Amino acid sequence: PTDSVSVNNGILVTRGRRWPLMIDPQGQANKWVRAMEQANQVAITKQSDPNFLRTMENAIRLGQPVLCEDVGETLDPSLEPILMKQTFMQGNRLMLRVGDSDVDYDENFKFYITSKLPNPHFLPEVCIKV
Repeated sequence: PTDSVSVNNGILVTRGRRWPLMIDPQGQANKWVRAMEQANQVAITKQSDPNFLRTMENAIRLGQPVLCEDVGETLDPSLEPILMKQTFMQGNRLMLRVGDSDVDYDENFKFYITSKLPNPHFLPEVCIKV
């Protein structure tokens, strides 16, 4: 959409310092992210996916964008280091802890989160991370 609110939201999503959590009951943001990151081979996953953490690790390592769809009102605790961008240096390598393993962090990694809930009530702990 080209209305001013959508344009402003697009600017916040692409230029913000934190990873965006988009409330998207109609699926517009989901389609937009898919189209925008298609050339970068966006990985699409859900928190309920059994390979969720493996998908995240591979995307972080390869600098690939990830779209996490249909989140509820709580986020997986293993996402905290990713959401807080808790990178650290190990030797001369930039690393990020995902689950119980340290993963090489590629600066090109991007993370998008969408929720289909029309009126979610996120806890303050979630709100300060996104």
